[in-house]
Amino acid sequence: MNLIFDFGKVLIDWDPHYLYDPYFGDRSRTDWFLENICTMDWNLQMDGGKPFAVGVAELSERFPEWAREIEMFHKDWIKMIGGPIPGMLEFVKEMKAAGHGVYGLSNWSTETFPLIKDDYPVLGLLDGMVVSGYEGVTKPQPEIYQLLLDRYSLRASDCVFIDDNPANAAGAEAVGIRGIRFTSLSDLRAAL
Repeated sequence: MNLIFDFGKVLIDWDPHYLYDPYFGDRSRTDWFLENICTMDWNLQMDGGKPFAVGVAELSERFPEWAREIEMFHKDWIKMIGGPIPGMLEFVKEMKAAGHGVYGLSNWSTETFPLIKDDYPVLGLLDGMVVSGYEGVTKPQPEIYQLLLDRYSLRASDCVFIDDNPANAAGAEAVGIRGIRFTSLSDLRAAL
């Protein structure tokens, strides 16, 4: 069996609340901002290869009154990182030691991925990875799953994909990979 891991919120704790909650002083205001201004759909554009400078400029033109906060999403991006997801480094080591293939498939910008990739030993354990920003295609598009399968000569039926986003797990299922929504390490163990 080959295990394919998403990175953000599965191996690495990434959450815009870490940046914006202290700034706004109110979680509900952060929620509003992330649901209406710097949305996950907007962030996905950068994960797909759009330069942050372009994405920030376009969004700031639409919402000039939020230009400072929009710029923070890029300028202070590293403050959204909360460290490793507890237990996942050990789990990946355990799976690898048991003879399973371990791979990564993540939506991540080419501008921000280099800021963290050397800080997380779990990424160095992977037998291979596909990062959306370098490929110009994002989950849950079928092409990105197929790209990983083809690049590493994997059969979909021999793979399990683990992602916190149900749409991305469903995207894996659509190409024949078993998808598991990640909620916790204990739930992942139970699902496997």
